[in-house]
Amino acid sequence: MTHDIVVIGIGQTLRGDDGAGLAAMQLWQQFYPDSAGRPDLRVEMAELPGIGLLTLLEGAKAAVLVDAVRSGAPPGTIYRLSEADLSGALDSSASAHGWGVAETLILGRQLTPQQMPVSIQLVGIEAGELGMGETLSPAIVAALPSAAEQIELAVGHAIVLCS
Repeated sequence: MTHDIVVIGIGQTLRGDDGAGLAAMQLWQQFYPDSAGRPDLRVEMAELPGIGLLTLLEGAKAAVLVDAVRSGAPPGTIYRLSEADLSGALDSSASAHGWGVAETLILGRQLTPQQMPVSIQLVGIEAGELGMGETLSPAIVAALPSAAEQIELAVGHAIVLCS
């Protein structure tokens, strides 16, 4: 079966707010089961994907990535960014996943551009605490419904793009 769209939750559940992307994806699947269950859509959960993210993106026409971000804004701030926005933020990005999302996308575009999605969007959730063994902070838990809504909007955009 061909999946035109891939939606990927990224994070580490054992590092506090770094698990925000995975938690937002779970809530999106719960709130929007019709979208999450579309036959042209593949849902992935990726703890520490590193450059393995490229394998998850292969074959998709559009992708929505959901991950915790650090920009200095208040924890729980939600962003919806294009791939170009991510590339522009490369110098200020730091990833708990080793090889960061922005670096991975740049590498994929350089090495295998024909296998990369035409459109990639990121739903980012500003992280606060990233300590080992921590749970999601209250600010992140409060932001999860808004993050799920932004995932749904990004998926809707991807559906239109792939139609």
